[in-house]
Amino acid sequence: MFPQAIRAIRELRPRAFVFENVKGLTRSAFANYLEYIRLQLRHPELVAKSGETWHDHLVRLEDYETKGKFKGLQYNVVMRVLNAANYGVPQKRERILIVGFRSDTNVEWHFPEHTHSQDALLWSQWRSGEYWDRHQVAKRDRPAETAGRARALKLLQQPAGSPWLTVRDAIADLPDPELHPLLAVAQFRDHRFQPGARSYPGHTGSPLDEPAKTLKAGVHGVPGGENMLRRPDGSVRYFTIRESARLQTFPDEMIFHGSWTETMRQLGNAVPTRLAQVVIQKVRDSLTGTV
Repeated sequence: MFPQAIRAIRELRPRAFVFENVKGLTRSAFANYLEYIRLQLRHPELVAKSGETWHDHLVRLEDYETKGKFKGLQYNVVMRVLNAANYGVPQKRERILIVGFRSDTNVEWHFPEHTHSQDALLWSQWRSGEYWDRHQVAKRDRPAETAGRARALKLLQQPAGSPWLTVRDAIADLPDPELHPLLAVAQFRDHRFQPGARSYPGHTGSPLDEPAKTLKAGVHGVPGGENMLRRPDGSVRYFTIRESARLQTFPDEMIFHGSWTETMRQLGNAVPTRLAQVVIQKVRDSLTGTV
């Protein structure tokens, strides 16, 4: 992806760009390659020579960067790992975001501050009880003692900001496609029960009253088959396409084509629209001078 992304920047010369990739790119094993990507995005016109290895190209980019005298196209680049749950996405999804501004824009920029938190969710569940009241969950149907409840009891005051959104927040209005299959299909597009889900170590599904685990692009087995709901009684089922789209914050008006397997692969590879909107809106506002 990145060689073509850098080529596009070199040819199109955009005022700004935003890229997203998996958190694994930040592992120590990829540290040198991630720096190579950053320096190429910073100096997209300093292209690799014929037969030059990526390591030799990195050395040349480092020499150019430390020289401090630049010619031609240049970008100021920042990178950070963001958790989508901290921005109102009902999913714990950590991804690296890479944002760059063309140097002649003179933009000063930092990533948006968090708007949602786990502590605010725990407070709404175990201190105020507002979460359970809003979803009309009787006390007998609420989870038993949990680590989250113990943590909430240690909070001395209500946290600022909004609570993390949970799977229940995202899909509570959807009929259960396993228990009410005809109603589910009749009322919502792409909301059909997919059989075959099973739980085993490392493959336990997403609890209903927490943000979902990261949706994966695979389907069966570990890690792909993790795209499951775990009900309070411990039973599991696969998320439907519509539920997965909700967890990625796609609107219900968006229609998907292809098999369940192929569509789940598309959704697992997608960027949550709410996270993308938060980051891109701030980039746009910085470019237009509205912040």
